[in-house]
Amino acid sequence: MTPATAQPRFASADAAKAALDAHVRETVEWHFSPETGTPHWLEFAAAADWDPRTEVKCFEDLLRFPEFDGELLRKTPHERWIPKAYAGRSFTIFETGGTTGMPKQRIGWEDYKHDYEEFSDTLDEAAFPRGGYWLMIGPTGPRRLRLAIEHLANHRGSSCYFVDLDPRWVKKLISSGQADQARAYMEHVVDQALLILEHRDVSVLFTTPKLLEALAEKVSIPAAGIKGVFCGGTTMSPQTVRFLVEEVLEGQVGFVPTYGNTLMGLAAHKPLTPADKFSITYYAPQPRAVLRVTNPDAPLEPVEYDTWGRVELTTLTRELFMPRFLERDEALRRRPCELYPWDGVAEVRPFGKSTETIVEGVY
Repeated sequence: MTPATAQPRFASADAAKAALDAHVRETVEWHFSPETGTPHWLEFAAAADWDPRTEVKCFEDLLRFPEFDGELLRKTPHERWIPKAYAGRSFTIFETGGTTGMPKQRIGWEDYKHDYEEFSDTLDEAAFPRGGYWLMIGPTGPRRLRLAIEHLANHRGSSCYFVDLDPRWVKKLISSGQADQARAYMEHVVDQALLILEHRDVSVLFTTPKLLEALAEKVSIPAAGIKGVFCGGTTMSPQTVRFLVEEVLEGQVGFVPTYGNTLMGLAAHKPLTPADKFSITYYAPQPRAVLRVTNPDAPLEPVEYDTWGRVELTTLTRELFMPRFLERDEALRRRPCELYPWDGVAEVRPFGKSTETIVEGVY
C-alpha cells in the first residue's frame, strides 16, 4: 500500500545532497562552538590537529572522524553530552536495544517528537486514521519507543494502550535453553493484548513480527478492527513479509515495517511493489540521520549496490552528534528511490547472522 500522504521531500538527489551538506555544517557548528557546543566534542576538537568547524564542508568530510565508540554511551557521564545551549534543562534518559549487560544510554529533549512527527507524514490515512485508539505490544520502560509511539498516536489525534515486553528476559530464557518459559511469557503478553482488543475499539497496532503472528493465531487481525499495523524489531526476510501481509493480515490491513532505534530515530520504508518481491528497503530520516552500508573489513568504503555490508549510522541533530557508529546490523545496500533520493538499506538483520547463531527473541 502506497501511503496517500507520502510525497518526495526533495525534487532531486542533488537537492537532497545539498540539504544534507548544509545540515552537516550547521550541526557541526552547533556541537563544536564554544557558545553552544557539547563538552565531549569541544574536548575532541581541542585535542585534534584539525578544526571541524572550518574543515567540515559536506557529509563526506565526516569520514575524517574515527568510528564512534558505543562504549562512550555506557560509561561517560550524561553531563558530557549536554550542549551548552541546553545547560540547566532536565532531560529524558533512553536505553538502547534488548542486549545483555550495561545498556547504552542516550539523553534527549525533543528529538523523538521531531522524528515521529516527520514519520507521521508517510502514513496512509485510511490504514492509520486520525483519532481513535492504538495498541503497542512491545518494550516500554526505559526505551524511547514507548514515548515515541504514544507521541505519534497523540500527534495523529489518537490515544494509545500498552502491553509491556521485556526483551532482555526473553533472550535470557532462550539463551539458557528455557524455550518453554519463553513461550509461556509470549503467551502471557499476547493474552493481555487480546483482553484489550476484546474490550476496546483499537484500530492501529504496533508490535513485533513474532508477536503479531502469535496474536493472529488467537484472533483475526482485520476482524478485530485493526486497520493498520506497524511491525519491527526483529529480522523480516521477504518470506516473513509475504506471510505477514498475505496470511496474518489477510491482505486487508495496512502494513508498515519499521527500522529504527534510540540513536537514529525511525527510518521509513519504500512502499512495496510487485517488483520488490516482499524485500523491504528502509531509508534513513535524512538529514537528521544517515545510513551507509559499509565493507566490514574496510568501514570507510561503501559496498556495491545489492551487496551485503555492515550498517553505519551517523546522527545529526542539535541534541546528538554521533558520526560513524557501526551498528550491530548488516543489510543490502539499495539505490535511491523517488520518495527518498539517497541510499537505502534492505533486509536488515543482525551483523554476522549468516555465519553465527544469534538470539533475537521476540524483539
